[in-house]
Amino acid sequence: MSRKALDYDQINENVKKAQYAVRGELYLRASELQKEGKKIIFTNVGNPHALGQKPLTFPRQVVALCQAPFLLDDPNVGLIFPADAIAKAKLYLSYTAGGLGAYSDSRGLPGIRKEVAEFIGRRDGYPSDPELIYLTDGASKGVMQILQTVIRGQGDGILVPVPQYPLYSAAISLFGGALVPYFLEENANWGLDINNLRQSVAEARFKGITVRAMVIINPGNPTGQCLSVDNLQEILRYCHQENLVLLGDEVYQTNVYQDERPFISSRKVLLDMGGPISKELQLVSFHTVSKGFLGECGQRGGYFEMTNIPPQSVDEIYKVASISLSPNVPGQIFMGCMVSPPKPGDISYEQFLRESKGILESLRKRAHMMTDGFNSCKNVVCNFTEGAMYSFPQIKLPPKAIETAKKAGKVPDVFYCLKLLEATGISTVPGSGFGQKEGVFHLRTTILPAEEDMPAIMESFKKFNDAFMTQYEDSRGYSRM
Repeated sequence: MSRKALDYDQINENVKKAQYAVRGELYLRASELQKEGKKIIFTNVGNPHALGQKPLTFPRQVVALCQAPFLLDDPNVGLIFPADAIAKAKLYLSYTAGGLGAYSDSRGLPGIRKEVAEFIGRRDGYPSDPELIYLTDGASKGVMQILQTVIRGQGDGILVPVPQYPLYSAAISLFGGALVPYFLEENANWGLDINNLRQSVAEARFKGITVRAMVIINPGNPTGQCLSVDNLQEILRYCHQENLVLLGDEVYQTNVYQDERPFISSRKVLLDMGGPISKELQLVSFHTVSKGFLGECGQRGGYFEMTNIPPQSVDEIYKVASISLSPNVPGQIFMGCMVSPPKPGDISYEQFLRESKGILESLRKRAHMMTDGFNSCKNVVCNFTEGAMYSFPQIKLPPKAIETAKKAGKVPDVFYCLKLLEATGISTVPGSGFGQKEGVFHLRTTILPAEEDMPAIMESFKKFNDAFMTQYEDSRGYSRM
């Protein structure tokens, strides 16, 4: 029988190589158990509303009016919607070519891009050009567009922090490139050692790989660290010396739970440095409406901003964006509401401030509760979640557990996480899905479960973990850093 193009052995090998652990074996098993009636707590993905976070009122009011513009003609609209939401909806509808059902420019609505540029200018203290800002269906779509543009073939490598968010490994595989890992140091609160970076690049070049770009995730996913100004300057200098494009994944910039290292953008640090580097280093920065206090993952709103990218290259990236015709327009409206929220004196300001502040204060408490909970468990060590939405504890597995996992054909931390899921209904992601040093095991969980549910979840985890460790305990020691 003749082979067909979509028979498994005939499809693109790069598609088979691409792995995405966040929706991998654990998630599929959790979905099966849920269908069987088991209560599952999906902490495998940073999906705030799925875990009970309430949407902010103002953005939803604006988008509701944009989606149903006939409401604006109702004489009683002012009895249901505040005047500033009505004004914002009218403004955003004026940006479109026929409402939310019409395509926008492939780069996004110019009026929203201008608002993003103004937001970046306020944040960094330097003006931003709307022509160098592209709106996208979440940050992930932007990352994929840029990686597709940078990777020319299998000889091209992208430096990615390990542990890393699997979007990068999957997309690099999909586009036929090579992932060049640089390991973050768990003992130094997941900090970056520049010598480690140099060694990774040297090893890649020895293998014939041309390293083209470097990814940073700040605050970190899955590791939760916030990069200091000194760290960022070191990274920027290194990229300048090595002629690398820096890809700054900054989607968690609002999610910061300590005061020692507030978020500072790569762009601000670069422009503060002045001199030739500030005009020569190529930087692409990414942001989204999916995280922070909005948490609007399902709306798929994002952007990327290009710094020091030549005009001809910007035109080619426009061509890549044009293939998809238009980023989704409701997502663009959410982006506008994120970067241009109610201001002091506006009718909706007090409610917006109360809602957004409440979410971030609760997340800060949950970051402490989860870190403390993990560190109270037998053979579990966890750095504090300085930012983002995740804890990434190290699980020191006994040799007997590792041997049992291998006999079952499982990676040891996958084995542990499957046992955790079956016993407690807590769905996590094994550390092997993000990359980790040989012989060291982790899991990633979000800090998103409701604050009132967190003590019971951590107690359930502790009960399972301590029983697991007792069951597999022997005298030969444990996996460790």
